[in-house]
Amino acid sequence: MAFRIAVGQFHELSAERLRFAQQIGATGLQMNNPTLPGDMRWEQSDVRALVEQVEAAGLKFEAIENVPTHFYHKAMLGLDGRDEQIENYQATIRAVARAGVPVLGYHFMPNSVWSTDRHGQTRGGALARKFDMAVVDANADNLETLRSFMPTTLGRASSMPLFSKDGPIVTEEQMWANYEYFIKAVLPVAEEEGLKLALHPDDPPVPMLGGVARLFYRPWGFTHAYELAGRSEAWSLDLCLGCCSEMVGGKSNVTELIEFFAPKGRISYIHFRDVQGSVPNFTECFIGDGNFDPAEVIVLLARCGFNGFLLDDHVPKMDGDSDWNHRGRAHAVGYMQGLVRMAQYLKAS
Repeated sequence: MAFRIAVGQFHELSAERLRFAQQIGATGLQMNNPTLPGDMRWEQSDVRALVEQVEAAGLKFEAIENVPTHFYHKAMLGLDGRDEQIENYQATIRAVARAGVPVLGYHFMPNSVWSTDRHGQTRGGALARKFDMAVVDANADNLETLRSFMPTTLGRASSMPLFSKDGPIVTEEQMWANYEYFIKAVLPVAEEEGLKLALHPDDPPVPMLGGVARLFYRPWGFTHAYELAGRSEAWSLDLCLGCCSEMVGGKSNVTELIEFFAPKGRISYIHFRDVQGSVPNFTECFIGDGNFDPAEVIVLLARCGFNGFLLDDHVPKMDGDSDWNHRGRAHAVGYMQGLVRMAQYLKAS
């Protein structure tokens, strides 16, 4: 079993982050939307400088997850200027691949992740993100409040489309057309460069937010995208188990997506997290307190031939924790390491 565990989900690479990865026993590192020069695209030399720092610490640079949303929001929304953005995205793919990073994660949510409460409580009073669709609906005409549910940079961006319940709507049909246009333009470049493009599920997984339809809020969306991509070897998933667990049906989505995509080798990496509840109302939690059994999922991944890496992703903020939640991450990584070692032992015995 070739499971690996990485540390990540930060924008700035530092000596402290590298030491933390070493000390916690991770073998690799991932970065989310790293802070790099460039308003429209990234360059190979800038990405390579990050890779060299990671490799010098004895770690593998496993993946970059996400470019800035403004790099390709016109492509996601089908707006004028999308072809220029796609051309720049193709250049970024080449830069990332040639710098030595094998996976580029992406999402197709132009208004990104929404949270109606970033200071909810979970076990022992630890702070955790919450989402409640009823709160969104109650504020459907209050655009200022809706923007507060989005990530800070997007919530403050007046250029980001956001519509009231009676305003213009970007339909699911339009979003599918935009996804097909985008993915058919960028996949050939990824194939040429030997890079995997890893799709992240919608978070929260609801059909529409802020007048913009979502695509990856149910298992069907992923299988449909896989077919649209022509089952390309460059098309894969950044399978966030928390997002799958958030979907209507909870745990069953986790099982369904692993069983379909893992045997095909289409899961590049996994966000190993969970929630309590599911849409329309859920709260993030510690591993083991949520909808699925973490041990059962690790065994399923092994049985289905998954050979990527695991990542902690969102974690609760424990008392005395840092802005990056070092304590919560240490707990999550240790939990995963124990599960993986037990699965290895059982396989060998």
